Amino acid sequence: MRMVPLSIARPDYAATGHPSSRFSANVVKNADQISRMRTACLAAREVLDEICVLVAPGVTTETIDEACHEAYLARGGYPSTLNYHGYPKSLCTSVNEVICHGIPDSRALREGDIVNLDVTIFLDGMHGDCSATYLVGEVDAVSRRLVEVTHESLWRGIGAIVPGQPINVVGRAIQRCAEAADFGVVRAFVGHGIGEVFHMEPSVPHFYDPDARATMRPGMTFTIEPMITMGAWRHDTWKDGWTAVTVDRRRTAQFEHTVLVTDDGVDVLTAGPDEVASWRDRLAAAEQLAGGSAPR
Repeated sequence: MRMVPLSIARPDYAATGHPSSRFSANVVKNADQISRMRTACLAAREVLDEICVLVAPGVTTETIDEACHEAYLARGGYPSTLNYHGYPKSLCTSVNEVICHGIPDSRALREGDIVNLDVTIFLDGMHGDCSATYLVGEVDAVSRRLVEVTHESLWRGIGAIVPGQPINVVGRAIQRCAEAADFGVVRAFVGHGIGEVFHMEPSVPHFYDPDARATMRPGMTFTIEPMITMGAWRHDTWKDGWTAVTVDRRRTAQFEHTVLVTDDGVDVLTAGPDEVASWRDRLAAAEQLAGGSAPR
């Protein structure tokens, strides 16, 4: 594992690999916690934007992981994934048929690949989490469409966030978007609450689950991270215990944001400059064409 200077604050599992209970942290954050969440989430987005420029044919995922690790340290943060339940790296890199939790290694990216970079930083006592899928050189039309629809499904889910509503409305919006394009939605991996604890309540399914009835309340922070597939949504796991792949080995894509439920909607804590405005306009136009109303 890569070294982290002793001067950098660590989460509770950094030495042992065993995090505290996901039920031990507050689901609804106070003003101080929200302020620190903003700091961590801004840093996570900065790191993702910094390392994504490395995505190119011939570059190994290990090289990207090294750059990511150094980017965390430069901001005074700890790589949240490092030794989380024993995970050995500072970044997750999921290529082609890998759904999530791909471990960086010596494999070089190839022309036509797609790769998800999943960044999480522990900073100021909070975790900030985001990811995106990138095209490696010239990519076939179906893969490009998969990536586009996955990104749109993320924002459909974000647009469904309304305080007082059950959290399953998020998954319903994502599933409708993906299946309308004849893609599948992975069920086994979900979004999650986040804060002082990396993974906590509530769970956020990316498909419609009638049993996911947790009420969205102002002050909640959680991730939305749909994993959308070209074919089957079921998965296998490699012998490393981490890498999840589609059962039919067809491609899959993922995008992720950390969000804050507000009094009147949602604040996307890991959004890039102008990203929220551009997607709000795009989804509003789509809703008008469908005869619906714009998302909050």
